[in-house]
Amino acid sequence: MGKMTKNLFLMLVILTFMLAGCVGSNATNNESDTSDEKGEKGDTVKVGVLHSLSGTMAISEVSLKNAELMAIEEINEAGGVLGKKIEPVIEDGASDWPTFAEKAKKLLQSDEVATIFGGWTSASRKAMLPVVEQNNGLLWYPVQYEGMESSPNIFYTGATTNQQIVPAVSWLLENKGKKFFLIGSDYVFPRTANKIIKAQLKAEGGELLGEEYTPLGHTDYSTLISKIKAAKPDVIFNTLNGDSNVAFFKQLKDAGIGPKDMPVLSVSIAEEEIRGIGGDVLAGHYTAWNYYQTIDTPENKDFVEKYKAKYGEELVTDDPIEAAYFAVYLWAAAVEKAGSFDVDKVRAASDGIEVQAPGGKVKIEGSNQHTWKVVRIGEIQEDGLIKELWNSGEAVKPDPYLEGYDWAKGLSSGE
Repeated sequence: MGKMTKNLFLMLVILTFMLAGCVGSNATNNESDTSDEKGEKGDTVKVGVLHSLSGTMAISEVSLKNAELMAIEEINEAGGVLGKKIEPVIEDGASDWPTFAEKAKKLLQSDEVATIFGGWTSASRKAMLPVVEQNNGLLWYPVQYEGMESSPNIFYTGATTNQQIVPAVSWLLENKGKKFFLIGSDYVFPRTANKIIKAQLKAEGGELLGEEYTPLGHTDYSTLISKIKAAKPDVIFNTLNGDSNVAFFKQLKDAGIGPKDMPVLSVSIAEEEIRGIGGDVLAGHYTAWNYYQTIDTPENKDFVEKYKAKYGEELVTDDPIEAAYFAVYLWAAAVEKAGSFDVDKVRAASDGIEVQAPGGKVKIEGSNQHTWKVVRIGEIQEDGLIKELWNSGEAVKPDPYLEGYDWAKGLSSGE
């Protein structure tokens, strides 16, 4: 072999090893990339924030997005989760249930988020439920709902029925009268809630005088108010949602019906909705929740101050805002305990996880992935805040299927 030929051969050998080294290096890098858990990329982890930022439900849901982003920012400032900063991916459900399903699928499949915080209405939750189950995703749902549901892929940080509606009905029967008129928006939450209320009224000596539903976004309540006036109930139990409440309460007042005549107890109107409707319109009516802005704890004072400083002094906090806020902290605590962002590991670690929320300690009940909550009933004041009249004294264990109530046996979800 000639000298030039030998040199050429050596160069080819060296080049071959260099290329092999590059391929090996690339393979190692790719392997390292795929070893990241879902949502992780380098020093960040992605989470989905999915609420109605437009449409009829935006009056309620924009504030939930704000609360979740505030919690994410606070956790990041404290060092993040497992040493990673949380990166929110924000989507708009647009008050449209198929859109919620579509966006949830995008977040899980395309964005590969570690979890989703989202929803308000039960229709939006039920649209997302099969998506998170099929993709083994995780949804943190922050709003009170009708119960009769438990999914391994959903954590429920709002109240279930025995933590809001059932005690509210009992309180009304004891304090305001036996004759009820039920009004609600026409979808799963009001219809299922009212099915439960009717069974409870029958068992506890109440009387149903009427039951009416209107579409979400409905604004003409003159006919319904005429029916209410003719029925003369002791109390109106309200499960309207979204900006329909603005029209209903203003028209109710214009019709000369006030809280002394026919008090309304609402389970979807909190401080944020009161701000949109007007304290002068709602003053004297009632609401049932698990948190009010007026709760006197150091943690709540700090929470309210930080929320107002970040989003505007004229804004308020409320129950769904608090539940959306502490949901992020519960997820972070479960991840830290699991030592992983993996959904199955986070779920396994979640039972008994407890955080100090603005309204008090909250704890995950592992058997159904709901949270223990104190029940509160309050009266709306002219300044738009809520004066607490009664509370359960201690956190109530979540019972989404009302297994602890004989009168509820045989009730289904009503879908």
